[in-house]
Amino acid sequence: MPDENKKPLTWEKVADLDELPEGRVKSVGIDAAGTREKTICLTHFEGQYGALDNACPHQGGPLGEGSIECNDDGGCYLRCPWHGWDYHPLTGKPPGGYDDGVETYPVEVREDGVYVGLEIEIPHQRTVTDVMVETMVQWGVTHVFGMVGHSNLGLADAIRRRVVAGQLQYSGIRHEGAAAFAVSAFGKLTGRPAACLAIAGPGATNLLTGCWDAKVDRAPMLALTGQVNQQVFGPGAFQEVPLLEAFNSVSNFNHIVLPGSRHGELMSLALKSAIVERNVSNLIFPDDVQTIPAEDSVQAWSPQWRVGPVGIAPPQESIDQAFELLHQAKRPVIVVGHGARDEMRTIIALAEELKCPVLTTFKAKGIIGDCGAVSGGHPLGGGVLGRSGTPIASWFMNESDVLLVFGASFSNHTGITPKKPIIQVDYDRMQLGKFHPVQVPVWGELGVTATMLLDRLKGSHASIDHTEEIATRWKIWRDEKESRRRDDRQSGLSSSVVFEAMNRVIPADAIITVDVGNNAYSFGRYFESSGRQSVLMSGYLGSIGFGYPAAMGAWAATQAHKVSDDPHWQKYRDRPVVCVTGDGGFGQYAWEVNSAVLQGMNITHILLNNNELGKISKEQRAGDWDVWATKLNNPSIAEYVTSCGGLGLRIEGQDSLDSAIMQALAHAGPSTVEIMTDVDLL
Repeated sequence: MPDENKKPLTWEKVADLDELPEGRVKSVGIDAAGTREKTICLTHFEGQYGALDNACPHQGGPLGEGSIECNDDGGCYLRCPWHGWDYHPLTGKPPGGYDDGVETYPVEVREDGVYVGLEIEIPHQRTVTDVMVETMVQWGVTHVFGMVGHSNLGLADAIRRRVVAGQLQYSGIRHEGAAAFAVSAFGKLTGRPAACLAIAGPGATNLLTGCWDAKVDRAPMLALTGQVNQQVFGPGAFQEVPLLEAFNSVSNFNHIVLPGSRHGELMSLALKSAIVERNVSNLIFPDDVQTIPAEDSVQAWSPQWRVGPVGIAPPQESIDQAFELLHQAKRPVIVVGHGARDEMRTIIALAEELKCPVLTTFKAKGIIGDCGAVSGGHPLGGGVLGRSGTPIASWFMNESDVLLVFGASFSNHTGITPKKPIIQVDYDRMQLGKFHPVQVPVWGELGVTATMLLDRLKGSHASIDHTEEIATRWKIWRDEKESRRRDDRQSGLSSSVVFEAMNRVIPADAIITVDVGNNAYSFGRYFESSGRQSVLMSGYLGSIGFGYPAAMGAWAATQAHKVSDDPHWQKYRDRPVVCVTGDGGFGQYAWEVNSAVLQGMNITHILLNNNELGKISKEQRAGDWDVWATKLNNPSIAEYVTSCGGLGLRIEGQDSLDSAIMQALAHAGPSTVEIMTDVDLL
């Protein structure tokens, strides 16, 4: 009778007859239809071929990288390259029978080559990580950035299955820090969490800088980290780091996934925390937990009935106090931070009633259009306030008699003066009066509050019409910028020239990511946003290297509509992505150009190259320090990008600047315009 438990085989050719010499071994990968992808160790010994499992059963050493060695007594064995365990090259049995040896597979030598028979794969048994990744999809996660490795393979396979099913997108990166920055930027842009994936130990700790960037800028993020097996927690296994402790201060939600966890619920709580708290959630996956079978009855969890509406009104008392200040103000000014980005329609309506200037923090650049009525900006737009801002914004803050502030953090960089009466509106009660007292702290959702104030103030205020004055101040500043563009020390282009070219050619709906350094300060000062552009930066953390990975995250948002029918993603669909960095910032993650090329990311990179950490030199001079250790030795960055498969263009004069940027924008893939700039012409 036939053996009913014996599974049918599929035969795959693994070598030509003359390919593997006598006495040699090699690793062969097999990806046959109907079987699980498998790597075997093919051996040629005493005129016969053998096929062994490639993984040594002790620590997984690759037997195909070992060698057949003969002892003095005439016994010949395949030796594991890691720890020297021996196995018979054909049977897989060890000498002396000290264990069961290595699994073997049937081999047939045919006229055209050597064939190995593999059992047809049984259907995949759903695991707890399948449940958790399916829950991610249910909660609207569309993208994962990360690096696959030995301690996250079960989780990675669950992610792969959702990618194959067209429900999730995955971007492999070259450094986990880039994954975290990409996810942070994704959250800042969309208000939705993406996920970053890393292995145990150094892979996980490489995420921390990007996690901190998301935390301090209130961006939702999901971090998924592998971990060593449960049974070796504590003694100090290979790549064991106490990840719960490592992520405790940066994560609002931080848990180890255990065998007895309610796995779908655990993922739901992580995502709810990331979304509602606008913070980082971290889940740690021990290697041996990732492949635990899930019961058939276990379903993925969804957000239905789990998250309440956000339209919470402030107390009437706060509205009354704010109205009293605004009712009598002649020169009110509205200041908006990044937290107001989703409520600008109502806030602009309020500004139009008061006919008052709207100033932005640097992080909020672009959410109204900070260029007056020119280039698609709003006529009440007064530009960026603070160190990266314009004299226009400073002028109107100084001339104001009350400041109405929506969703701003009052950082030193912004410099909102405490000497004026302030109405501060924020959804986070801890942010109200955080650094100094404010006359009217208003705890409520920004759009609801703006609507309530607009209803009270219609036809009932003393605010003057600031429209002509705003236009006048813009003319004064533009005349000053034109004067600066004539500066030329024959040491490269000035920043004012570079960003004036960007003003002319960058699309009105571009998503623009900005690194830190003098390039960022000059961008804030000289580039005039249209109001339909989105600007992303490392705000409170101010981390160098943010710019290019952030562009990768922004690009992912433009593709999210391909895996989700949520109308939310249509607002980002196929928008152009532009990245602005210096040479110092780009150098942090320059190898990610290869990731962008591999995945066809359409990123236009504007790089200001002055061969120096110019911002640090400037700070040294300002503090009366010697300028020291700030010079950089760069290759031709344009040639480097081209060698990676992208488009690299190097610009040394004004005449070709516009055309080069337009050529880069038209390129279907990653492009970099390397512009040689003067470190002192900021």
